[in-house]
Amino acid sequence: MIYITLGSQKFQFNRLLIVVDRLVAEGKITDEVFAQTGYSDYLPKHYHYKPFLDRDEYAQMMEKADIVITHGGTGAIIGAVKKGKKVIAVPRLAKYREHVDNHQLQCIGEFKEMNLICACYDCDDLEAALRYVRKTKFNHYQSNTAKIIESIDEFISRS
Repeated sequence: MIYITLGSQKFQFNRLLIVVDRLVAEGKITDEVFAQTGYSDYLPKHYHYKPFLDRDEYAQMMEKADIVITHGGTGAIIGAVKKGKKVIAVPRLAKYREHVDNHQLQCIGEFKEMNLICACYDCDDLEAALRYVRKTKFNHYQSNTAKIIESIDEFISRS
């Protein structure tokens, strides 16, 4: 299953939903697809969706998914890679009024550099990104939270 999660920011991401709808209609995506569409106003015709999911619904969809397609927010990406999901991240861009700036380009670039995700900078490349993500082995995500806490503890103990 492919799970699309667009987060809860008050910005639309119609561009991504439209491309997925077209790929499903053309038979280029044959997987079951479900989207959490957020504030987008495009209503998919060829796959199921819901604007917002509660915590349990979100967890169920994430568990069920093989591939997660998401915007370039760090929380969405980390949540999916922590669960061992194959992730395609597509940046929201200011020129389409999907965000206030283009910081998601940098976020996605960092995750791509660590070989944790597939970066898809252009929605027209989504079909190729799906082929790529299916055959690629990504690195396992390792949290550095414990290391950060240890560093803070050391700093405090020296003060």
